[in-house]
Amino acid sequence: MFAVRNINSRLVLAAIGNRWHSTEPVRHVPVMAEETIRFLKPQNDELFIDMTFGAGGHTQEILRSAPKAKIIALDRDPVAHEMAHTMSELFPGQIFPVLGKFSELPDKLEKLGIKQRSVDGMVFDFGCSSMQFDEGSRGFSISKDGPLDMRMDKDCDTDTPTAAEVLAKIDEIDLTRILKIYGEEKQAKKIARAIIEARHTIKSIETTKELADLVQSCFENEDTRLDKLKRPSHSATKTFQALRIFVNNELNEINYGMVLAQHYLKIGGKMITITFHSLEDTIVKRHVMGNVMNDMANKLPLRYNSHTICHDQEVMETVMRSPWHPLTKHVVVPTYEEVDNNPRSRSAKLRAVVRVV
Repeated sequence: MFAVRNINSRLVLAAIGNRWHSTEPVRHVPVMAEETIRFLKPQNDELFIDMTFGAGGHTQEILRSAPKAKIIALDRDPVAHEMAHTMSELFPGQIFPVLGKFSELPDKLEKLGIKQRSVDGMVFDFGCSSMQFDEGSRGFSISKDGPLDMRMDKDCDTDTPTAAEVLAKIDEIDLTRILKIYGEEKQAKKIARAIIEARHTIKSIETTKELADLVQSCFENEDTRLDKLKRPSHSATKTFQALRIFVNNELNEINYGMVLAQHYLKIGGKMITITFHSLEDTIVKRHVMGNVMNDMANKLPLRYNSHTICHDQEVMETVMRSPWHPLTKHVVVPTYEEVDNNPRSRSAKLRAVVRVV
């Protein structure tokens, strides 16, 4: 299956240069690519899985560092999958495009002949890519009007409801919960009520502009929101985030991805994760620290856990034993220079671990 192609390293780098540094516009800049390679330390003939291929930024950097590496390029977005196919044509026998979600990966790896504990490294770059935000027709962007879709794999999973369909049928209580939990929106109840009232008195919300304007109207008498760079931020940002996470079942998929990493990485294999908000990072952190039960990260804050319950010591040691050893003492954040050049990276957190059990 994985026949190694005998090819000169200079030719490989030249091919990358011709394809990815041409006159084509750069659609996506990988976040913390230098740090990813520094911790991953890819070597020739090793096998990696780019769990969130996107536009291939991290895959490209792996090939720069290890021109003979083999990479499985996974993405649930059909557009990204096509880009992976384009890149695989430059490196036959090295890049293997796979279309699907984390939860669909085991079946697809079986078809490729990939067994558990055989992968040298896995890279996760969670959230949406720049190219998804740049296309108004995808329904992710606040600034570009388009149908309120938000499905990452809309051409593949027609059974999943769009964001517009969710807003057309959901009740106020459930919508409030989604905005509060997934968007960490303090005004969740106020926004949910406005959406439900608009649906009953005017019409269903079907475009990104309609939703953005409606949420904005809920904050007319409040100060302008600022992002982490102290720049003006649209009031609907957290609402869009919450709906996107809900529609794509992102948190459960992230949890599943962490479980897969434990099963498919060999001893000494490395996992690099890049998260963009606290919900993603919490799931990753709890898996890394061993705070999981039945392969699920504990979602309850510690203040809701009873301190009066006593478990058997042997059982607790088994449950809390983490298969990971951190490669960094603290979470890694982007440099000031990277944030200036790529504002998308401003909230990124990188964690790097190695499998030891």
